Amino acid sequence: MRIAAGLLAIFAIGAIGFMGRLGERPAVVEALDVEQYMGLWYAVASIPTTFERACVQGTTAEYHLLANGQVKVTNTCFRADGSSFSIVGRAWIPDSFAPAKLKVSFVRLLGRWFFPGDYWVLDLAPDYRYAVVGHPQRRYSWILSRSPELPDEVLEGIFERLEAKGYDRGDFQWIDQSVHAGE
Repeated sequence: MRIAAGLLAIFAIGAIGFMGRLGERPAVVEALDVEQYMGLWYAVASIPTTFERACVQGTTAEYHLLANGQVKVTNTCFRADGSSFSIVGRAWIPDSFAPAKLKVSFVRLLGRWFFPGDYWVLDLAPDYRYAVVGHPQRRYSWILSRSPELPDEVLEGIFERLEAKGYDRGDFQWIDQSVHAGE
């Protein structure tokens, strides 16, 4: 009986610790220059969303700043049959005091954008050559690069910082960027 109670107590403490870690929201970068963030990014690895499941290679995201301050988002990838797939959406910063916490929507109806998702910038190179974006509950994430590949030592540093934020590197899937080789 005492052994069972002890095991239950250990399990409960472990579960509380685990749930507490999941309940913590990952820290975002302190500053984000939206204009410098614009342009083409290659997705090197990701915890994919459901709409990315048909993508087998070449995933990119392109951001274009609009006159109203919103960002046009164009995500593109290639399917197994070689055809490309693109989806266009909008991103915006709901709180000017937290510019690294964006909202993104790919559902437009009657001129309005619905069902926005959280798009938090969690890590960013000082020269904006890579960025890591994720969800506050770690449901999805992308490691983005200005080139189709990142050096191993850069990726290792990114994964170390992500693990410190509660991510598991095993949840990430590598994205084949061979279609963009030489760019």
